Amino acid sequence: MSLDIPTSAPVFDHPLMPRVEAALDTLRPYLATDGGNVRVANITPEGVLQLEWQGACGACPMSTMTRAGLEDTVKKAVPEIIAVEAR
Repeated sequence: MSLDIPTSAPVFDHPLMPRVEAALDTLRPYLATDGGNVRVANITPEGVLQLEWQGACGACPMSTMTRAGLEDTVKKAVPEIIAVEAR
């Protein structure tokens, strides 16, 4: 029996999604090495990117630092994003 990590397929359409996903894709291989991933849950009208941890990331004690790294990467690639939240 294999343990499948959920895909990161977007659940909604937003004009910023291609750029956000491209930025996240640069970091997903690092998340995957520890059995984790991240999925975009929402982009608010104010520009807050809301992410959902997947796999091992959900219970990782380093998720706060990981979120900060994701935020830095996404904000550099997509300046319209003003903050990143993860749960």
